[in-house]
Amino acid sequence: MAKLTKRAKEAQKIVNKNKAYKLEEAVSILKKAPRAKFDETVELAFKLNADPKQSDQMVRGTVTLPHGTGKNIRVLVLCKGEGAKDAQAAGADYVGGDDFVTKISSGWIDFDVVISSPDMMRDVGKLGRVLGPRGLMPNPKTGTVTNDLAGAVKAAKAGRIEFKLDKLGNINNAIGKISFEEKAICENAMSVINSVNKARPHGVKGKFIKNISMSTTMGPGLKLDLVTLGTL
Repeated sequence: MAKLTKRAKEAQKIVNKNKAYKLEEAVSILKKAPRAKFDETVELAFKLNADPKQSDQMVRGTVTLPHGTGKNIRVLVLCKGEGAKDAQAAGADYVGGDDFVTKISSGWIDFDVVISSPDMMRDVGKLGRVLGPRGLMPNPKTGTVTNDLAGAVKAAKAGRIEFKLDKLGNINNAIGKISFEEKAICENAMSVINSVNKARPHGVKGKFIKNISMSTTMGPGLKLDLVTLGTL
């Protein structure tokens, strides 16, 4: 059995594993928990009553966090022609076409979001094996394949994130940093919770969200009270 660290033992003292916490209470506890030596990420984990193997039960969408992610989002835009100027003016970190496709094929992945113009997707499609497993493949459904490159760049920089059901029926997303004000963490969390709840597929019968937990990178996990969140 692994030996608990001093910080883990201290965290256990303030968390009741058998209790479902109201959101505000959970955030307050995480703020009081022993800190790591870096600004930890706050994460939400959903267990859903959805089968990712069924095409009519896939859960996927995007949401813009009102207070951002707390992370400097590196945006790559793949495009041709005049769109490059608009993307650069909007704050894209990297803008290019075939040159970046070749660079990514060679193993370069120094970016967090990839946005593509529709006319580039024939070439970008070749990068599926590199970008797909990392959740970086541009997709019209998430607004990352678009002619409005400037708008997509601004949305990504402002804190737009994507959520997607994994193979085990879970969704995990970073929603900010523990250094955020408690109100900001709560508002970011509710934005994600409401968006996931609204993304309920027609093929799902009965209870959609089984449980939600909140944690920090190195901190304890707290189960949230679904009744007070309005997800039941």
